Amino acid sequence: MRPTLKPIPARKSQYGIDPDLLTMRGSELPDMTSVQLTDLFPDLPQVIYPGPQGIATVRKATTEALADVDMSMIQVKDSVNILASHHGFTLLGGEAYAEMLRTIRDVVHQRTGATNIRLRAGVGLRFRETEEYIQRFGLDEHFGGKAEGIAPIDRGVPIETDIGTLYGIAQAYDARWIIHAHNSDVREVHFHRQVDRAVKPFGMSYARIETRSTYHQNLGPRAANFVARAIFDSPFVREKFAFTCFLVMAPHGVVRVDADNNLYAVNDRLTRDGCRYYGKIMTLLGQIDDCIAILDFPAPVPYNFSAGVIYANFCGANIDLFDLDNPLPPYTWYTEAYYGKDGKPLIDGIPPMNPAIKMCIHNYAWAGYPVVFFAEQVPTLVVGEEQAQLMRDDPQNTFYMDHAMVAPSLKKAMHFAQRATGSDNVLVFDGAAGGINVSPSLADLLTRKAPAVATRVEDELLPRWLQQRGLQVA
Repeated sequence: MRPTLKPIPARKSQYGIDPDLLTMRGSELPDMTSVQLTDLFPDLPQVIYPGPQGIATVRKATTEALADVDMSMIQVKDSVNILASHHGFTLLGGEAYAEMLRTIRDVVHQRTGATNIRLRAGVGLRFRETEEYIQRFGLDEHFGGKAEGIAPIDRGVPIETDIGTLYGIAQAYDARWIIHAHNSDVREVHFHRQVDRAVKPFGMSYARIETRSTYHQNLGPRAANFVARAIFDSPFVREKFAFTCFLVMAPHGVVRVDADNNLYAVNDRLTRDGCRYYGKIMTLLGQIDDCIAILDFPAPVPYNFSAGVIYANFCGANIDLFDLDNPLPPYTWYTEAYYGKDGKPLIDGIPPMNPAIKMCIHNYAWAGYPVVFFAEQVPTLVVGEEQAQLMRDDPQNTFYMDHAMVAPSLKKAMHFAQRATGSDNVLVFDGAAGGINVSPSLADLLTRKAPAVATRVEDELLPRWLQQRGLQVA
């Protein structure tokens, strides 16, 4: 048995309980072990971070990637907005993404002489979250007091597109030039289905709530991708767009930094990488027949990480989320609206939530995102009265605890879950870098299943996924 891996540390935040109240992490439970992702899939690419040289590798990779980017359009007196997203700060503790943002600012200044370079960091429904990240990583100081969080309820700006008037956040576009700085983890593949993944923030992180709701509610998965593309392709945005820079992720860490003046060229590269590397992990997770999931990460319920993917992905792992012939996933806000009072889908086209998840233990996860649906669908134990009260007090989750029970400790929650479900398979969503914290029985299952999954993805699934997106296997 391998020792367990260090989880991502708890963070002090208005959206989570005080870290001092967190007395045990899932990896500290008795008889837990870990699996390295490179042992499961030896062909995963080499990572540049985490590694022995630390965060310096990210600065070096960003500088090298930007060397081939044209910045001649930026003049000394021009204003520049580097557009970021809160999702990047949840990867591996956030320092790698923060360092990429710092480096972009420094290189643009060095090459163009421009000094009015601002950071505009977008969020979802936790409107103050990026303000916490800006302070945590010293970005306000690095940007000379010009780093701000932007929220979807901030003042909007109309953007005329081929599908009508849509609305961006005014502060995102109040500069002469914009630089799109994002990351490539597949994240909400249940929403975007790895279609235009690199373009998505233009319909989300940089968009007003009305436009975001068009994505989440009106059009639903796949069709909603037109919203982001329409905004990016608008004359208003194209006249401001300078270049893009991405922190390229694999499930076990940062692989490289990719920068280009052509966002769609980056998008094609990231689509191939995402399907190949994340596709194997998610296909492997779909091989689990029964499991107890432990949420143990500083993010809302669906955004807890394990093996580089989020809990919401595991909730849909009973289907192939990369296969566009599967029209609807088990969970999105759009499909969630088509569940009846009995908790079952109203129409045959919506598969149920992953039946392999026999129980969820909410050991540490933030509020600030509507997650009542998860407690309705999966038997849920919340560890500690303080955490239960946090959810009760959250206006987006008033009824969460109506569908969950409180456990006094993680150990007692696990004892109950194992007796109630009869499952010895435990999977911890704690963001551990490079591997997964699991029970020995689940480690054995994943190790046995991985070779066949790798072969199937390379020979059968990957060519299909890429062909559906107009790409060939590189």
